Amino acid sequence: MKKTDLAKSDAKKLMGKMNVPGAGAFGKEAVVVDRREQRKRDQALGLVPFAVKLNSDLVLQLQTLAKERGADLNELVAEVLVKGLAAA
Repeated sequence: MKKTDLAKSDAKKLMGKMNVPGAGAFGKEAVVVDRREQRKRDQALGLVPFAVKLNSDLVLQLQTLAKERGADLNELVAEVLVKGLAAA
């Protein structure tokens, strides 16, 4: 193997390590959860993925309300839906 081939191989290894999730944590140990494991956790909690398309103004209102309350966006949307369905 030539010296240049070895350098290219080392560079490819380094670039591969940089593309790993959590590599941009800048000295902090980032907890990377596997998607499959996260899906199992969500299923154990009874959570189901539910995608909808909303108006951008409505999404902005939900995001600001979640920031004000310090809550997760998923929890806030669930709360708003429960209140709205109870009123209907």
